[in-house]
Amino acid sequence: MFRARPEVRPATVEVFVEGSPVLVPEGATAAAAVLLAGLPAIRETPVTGSPRLPLCQMGVCFDCLAEIDGIPNRQACMVTVAPGMRIARQHGAREALR
Repeated sequence: MFRARPEVRPATVEVFVEGSPVLVPEGATAAAAVLLAGLPAIRETPVTGSPRLPLCQMGVCFDCLAEIDGIPNRQACMVTVAPGMRIARQHGAREALR
């Protein structure tokens, strides 16, 4: 009646979240990598210091701001992972890029 479906595993990419290697599905976002890494927060709000993790996953809330490959203020939900990508916590308030 039912047939077992073959297990399909997507290709993975290794990225580094806070220096730790994390395997994520190819085509996933940096925000997904942060969530898969199990971090308690990727940034804190500058006013209250409340911890934040990616929320909306579509670029509206800015709760996923992170430093990606050395560039601060990146919306992790809008960046597709690449092999060797380095994702780090956003510290303090955003600053204008010079």
